[in-house]
Parts: sequence; structure tokens; C-alpha cells
Amino acid sequence: RGISSDERPKRPLTAYFRFLKENHSAFRQKNPEINNVELVKKIAGAWKDLPASQKQVYEEARKTDWQRYKEQLAVYKAQLTPAQAALLKEERRKRLAKRRSFRAKRELTVLGKPKRPRSGFNIFVSEHFQESEGISPVAKLKQLFDAWRKLSTAQKQPYLQLAEDDKVRYENEMKSWEAKMLELGREDLVRSRRQRSKTKTAETAKKAETAKASSHESKAKLKLKKSEE
Repeated sequence: RGISSDERPKRPLTAYFRFLKENHSAFRQKNPEINNVELVKKIAGAWKDLPASQKQVYEEARKTDWQRYKEQLAVYKAQLTPAQAALLKEERRKRLAKRRSFRAKRELTVLGKPKRPRSGFNIFVSEHFQESEGISPVAKLKQLFDAWRKLSTAQKQPYLQLAEDDKVRYENEMKSWEAKMLELGREDLVRSRRQRSKTKTAETAKKAETAKASSHESKAKLKLKKSEE
């Protein structure tokens, strides 16, 4: 208690980021018409062309701050109990995991990974969200969830069928996307054969179950017909 990761000394900036921070306002005043991305590119170009003697000034400042940072960090760690140190370590682990997850999702978006298939309920929500009652998105979702539960099997069937069609769309798009990833040397983004086999086995089992049910129904109808005769 009383200790937070926010109190941990901040790592000093690198020489380049010192230059960026120090010159950002001046470059913005000289280039008011360009966006932030282009502005950073322009500053990066200026840093690249900066003479080594001038870069050394920023590097020396970094070294000085780094020494101060190590001293402050030692003082910070010395005041922690073992329990506090463990809690802060876990907090940092979760924060880094969240950051890695965000970066991974952003990369997949850039690479054009197909969107996962929607469920029947998701499709129902997308069709009726605007017209649903509720003063907030959460209230609307609750109202739609209650409405979905009250639908009969026949009323749900069109949405469930659309969901099945979306699964087919997803699998077809994923096959093409994974083939492209293999060409790019990104085998790490391709689903394992075991996972694909598991999906295929589940689909086969579902078809077999449907066929079995149909067979039982046909036999029952035949038996009824014979009894009537």
C-alpha cells in the first residue's frame, strides 16, 4: 500500500527523442500545413542530417539522465516490501501483455486478416440496434438480448442460417489469407493444422448428426405409414 508503479522513476529519453521533443514546436511553426506523421518524418530527416558533434550533445545529456535514473530507481526499489515488489511486478507484466496484445491486433488489421464470423445473435443485434429501446448502448443490448430469448426457433432460424453462411465466408477468406501469409514468410500467423483439423472434424460431426436425425425422421414416417396401412 502507498506504492504505485506511477511513482517509479521514468526512463530517460534517447538522444533522438530529446531532439524530437526539443524541436517539435519549432518545426510545427515552420510547417503548419502538414500532418503529424509528415512532421515527425521531417524531424527524423533533420536528425539524420545533424552533424555528429551536435548529436553528441544529446547523447551526453542522455547519459547524465541515465545515471540519475539508476540512482532514483535504486531508492525506489529499496522502499518496497517483498509483497509490494511482487504486486508491482505483476502489474507491469499485465501492462506489457496488454500492450503486446494491442500491437498484435493492430498488425493483423494492417495485414487484412478476415473478420471472425458473427453469431446469429450478433446479426440480430446489428439489424435491430438502431430501433431498439434504451437510453444507452448497454440498455439497448439488454433489451435486444431479452427480445432474442423470446424468439421462437423458427424466428431465430434466418439469423442462425446467416451465421452459418458467415462461417463459410470466414473459412474461405482465412484460407486465402493464410496462403498469402505463408508467401510473406509469416508462418507464425497461420493456424496450426491441428486447429484446422479440429474445425473440420466439428463440421463433419455436425453434418453426420444432421444426417442421422434426418434418417431417424424418415424411418419414423415410414413406420407410421405402414401402421396406417
